[in-house]
Amino acid sequence: MDRFDLLIVGGGPIGIACGLEAQKNGLSYLIVEKGPIVNSLFNYPVNMQFFSSSERLEIDDIPFISNEAKPKRNESLEYYRRIVTSNKLNIHLFEKVETIEKGIKDFKVITNKNTYTASNITIATGFYDLPNLLEVPGEELPKVSHYYKDPHYYSGQKLAVIGASNSAIDAALECWRKGAEVSLIIRGPEVGKRVKYWVRPDIMNRIEEGSIKAYYNASVKKIREKEIELKTPEGIIILENDFVLALTGYTPNFEFLEAVGIELSKDEKKIPNYNPETMETNITGIYLAGVICGGMETHKWFIENSRVHAKIIIKNILQKKESEIGN
Repeated sequence: MDRFDLLIVGGGPIGIACGLEAQKNGLSYLIVEKGPIVNSLFNYPVNMQFFSSSERLEIDDIPFISNEAKPKRNESLEYYRRIVTSNKLNIHLFEKVETIEKGIKDFKVITNKNTYTASNITIATGFYDLPNLLEVPGEELPKVSHYYKDPHYYSGQKLAVIGASNSAIDAALECWRKGAEVSLIIRGPEVGKRVKYWVRPDIMNRIEEGSIKAYYNASVKKIREKEIELKTPEGIIILENDFVLALTGYTPNFEFLEAVGIELSKDEKKIPNYNPETMETNITGIYLAGVICGGMETHKWFIENSRVHAKIIIKNILQKKESEIGN
């Protein structure tokens, strides 16, 4: 059974940053990622452009050079992939952590492929794997997707995009420009306030000119093979429909955190219990890093403001090791 000073759950940018920091400080470590390198970024839309500039996405002071100030998805994949390969990080891909058990001294980590022991665990799993479901009849139909990849797929089709944030607005604009007939279904009274500042005028102009039809204060009641039923302030509206993109956000894997024993706040935010000075949770030896720290407030932590978590965690682990040696 392989044993490590630190096992990192999640091979996204922050998990990679934790691995780099562990490697620099002589700790034995393993990153376990259930998909490819930076799995969440890989599943972003093909034309996605970051809100952050490239230097704010850098980890370990490794320069990120992009064609524009705000890099695209493919540039970020190249950047993080090169970091993993050039630094020969110890990472196992397409391996899913199933359980973490606390022993007398170490943690036992069971994956779908192996079993490991580790003195410390860092959970950096992000939030992109579990979509917020509509929970309406017809959501299980093949025409419905909670992830958007490429606008070409929807060309010439009647497409309903559900949501008001960046992912939904980007999808609506891209698909319309590739020839889709787009209806935008928004639960509130307006397009989301956190939509990228250079995109917001674009979507408002398209709505105003009638190129994209927006339904405000609207919710989906039913989805059928060839139509979608909306509840609006004007009453029930039935739209002809070929495809539905339900881009209503995502949620962290709280079930996994609770199974490990990490406490969550009792309100709707479900913020995990951790010490911001060390990133250690209520379970001694288990740390959190990245967007997972925000619970349901998934807009609170990004790559640019959570990349410091790696240094904080490794510093605390090293201090513990020095204390053990001293004793």
